[in-house]
Amino acid sequence: MARVRDAALPPAAVAWFGRPSSVWWGFAAIHLYFLGWMASFFLSGNTFSDTEQYRQWAMTGYNPADLHGAISPWVYPVLAQIPIFLANIAGPGPYLLVWTLIITALNAAGLFILTRGPRRTTGIAPAWWWLFFTAFMGYLSFARVEGITAPIVLVALLYAATRPVAAGILLSIATWIKVWPAAVLVPIIIASHRRLRIIACGAAVTAAVALGTYLSGGLPHILDFLTNQGERGMQLEATFSTPWVWLSVLNIGGSKIADNVAINSTEVYGPGANVAAFMMQPLLVLAAVAGSALLLWALRRGAEPEELFLEGALMMTTAFIVFNKVGSPQFIIWLAPVVIAGLTHDWNRWRVPAALLMGIAMTTFVIYPLFYTPLIHANPVMATVLTTRNVLLVVLLWWSVQRTLELGRKSSARTAIRSA
Repeated sequence: MARVRDAALPPAAVAWFGRPSSVWWGFAAIHLYFLGWMASFFLSGNTFSDTEQYRQWAMTGYNPADLHGAISPWVYPVLAQIPIFLANIAGPGPYLLVWTLIITALNAAGLFILTRGPRRTTGIAPAWWWLFFTAFMGYLSFARVEGITAPIVLVALLYAATRPVAAGILLSIATWIKVWPAAVLVPIIIASHRRLRIIACGAAVTAAVALGTYLSGGLPHILDFLTNQGERGMQLEATFSTPWVWLSVLNIGGSKIADNVAINSTEVYGPGANVAAFMMQPLLVLAAVAGSALLLWALRRGAEPEELFLEGALMMTTAFIVFNKVGSPQFIIWLAPVVIAGLTHDWNRWRVPAALLMGIAMTTFVIYPLFYTPLIHANPVMATVLTTRNVLLVVLLWWSVQRTLELGRKSSARTAIRSA
């Protein structure tokens, strides 16, 4: 992107992009665009994508007994209720407007921390990367809970090296909004010398959440998010669904792509699909255990802690996507905070995952919102786009594993040289 920018723009324009103030102009342009996009819905009292489900929950409450077969709000951890109810503060009509403004405010806070103090210079290029990423993924991030958690995780990662306890608290809160920040929290616990304090703070956050849930009468459902989707099949976009997508395209073995109306999901069906769905949960657990073991190995060999938890966060988060039977398009948002923090830490070292993730964002944008309907109908061109996206995810996981191995090997080699 830097080469394209330098070739296409005059030097004065290139210099402007390097100023801290330019990032805020870019932020305003991107967020005003998406505010305008959402205005086409909220001006008529409508919502967009998953925010319709959120609005229904905010209006009807969180009692599963009142659902009458509808999707349970406890599919999310309990703290997701806070932004979902807060967006209804002005009533159901402007729900989408308030939701968009909440995410805009969180993004602004993340950008402010990214470009202030010691990161005033090093944070500019990563901030522009974030804005370009948002241009492709904003249709998802402004309509999903991921848009709430992503800037919180970014701030936590920016603080992790100097304020690991604060980072642990933020990540614990984010995990109680959507589970995926746990993939970032684990590497920080492993790499930090203050891991016991981080664990204690996480336990305190969990205790406070449990107490609040008990006082509100929802304690029996606090862990429903762990089981609500246990019986679902392989979602269309999941990495491991790719073979059945092509079986459906080629109409082999009765394979098909169809809606699971009970949970508002599109899934793949065919020979072995149920077995794959059953195996994904243990495979995900195994991947998490293997990733943690690799991080411990690298740490014991003297890997530099900040680089280790960043690489580990990328590895674990990507594994959470690759080995997930859900694989919704918004999951790609999980990776952005890690890459932004990595680019801020070492731009040259993190250019490869940044380029891979931008490619993943672009192909995801083609899938949703552009051509999701043809994909559902087993269009071979869209199956190719989805396959490309999934291959890029596997390559990103491979890169992060190799990089973590390299950290351990290099550290071991440096120790051997010093000993000699």
